[in-house]
This record gives sequence, structure tokens and C-alpha cells, in this order.
Amino acid sequence: MNSELPDGYELSTDPARLDAELVHRWLSGDAYWALGRSREKHDRAVAGSMNFGVYDTASGAQVGYARVVTDRATFAWLCDVYIDRAARGKGLGTSLVAAIRDHLAPYGLRRVMLATADAHAVYAKVGYEPLADREKWMLFGEQ
Repeated sequence: MNSELPDGYELSTDPARLDAELVHRWLSGDAYWALGRSREKHDRAVAGSMNFGVYDTASGAQVGYARVVTDRATFAWLCDVYIDRAARGKGLGTSLVAAIRDHLAPYGLRRVMLATADAHAVYAKVGYEPLADREKWMLFGEQ
């Protein structure tokens, strides 16, 4: 599964490899969409999701994370995409999203959604586009 990532990095969907404390620290302390998220809420989100970790192959250290909430049949929501600040600028974010896109392809999902305030260019590189007919979509909860 690591063919999409730059040399020296690998992708894993093995939940046993996730550094849950590190991922919680990244998201709750540095990601605008998850600031202050409790560890208990984080753990429930991870448990109910398909998880992707990016790892430095030399050290084994986790340097990135993303999760997908999906029924594995028609719909998925890509969220909590995060690359450690020290590993940014190497194309890992775009590569991670492309690898997730490819991982989900066999499911034949009709739609994979995401929301971003500042990374539109990252997602556009792998085929994401703004909603064409926003009037159809509704939201319950925070905006």
C-alpha cells in the first residue's frame, strides 16, 4: 500500500500501529477542527473509523494520520487528516489522500466527502472538487 508515498515512508491500516496518544495530541492541540477534543471522544472516533497511519520506515515513528467514516458500500467521509509539522513539505499529505482514495476504490463508493478550511489545493490534486449543487446538501450540527 505504500506505492503512493515518498521514499522513506509507508502507509498502514493496522490499528495496532497507531500511536493513539500522539494522534490525540496532534488533533486536540494543533488541528483547528479538533482543538480541545477529549481523549475519550478521540478514542471513540478512532474505534468507529477506518484508520490510516503514515510512518517513517527508518525509525518506525508515526508522522501522519487520517481516518475515514464509511459504510463501505455507498458513502465515506474523509477526516482528521494530519501530517506532523516536522514532516510537512514532502508531499505526504497529498500522497496520504491519494493512497486513501485508492484504498477506497474497490468499495465502489458513490461519494467520498470531506471538509477543509485551508487545504483545498491538497485535495484538488487527487480529484476532489467543490460541491456542484450545494443547495441539495443540508447539515445538522456545527457549521
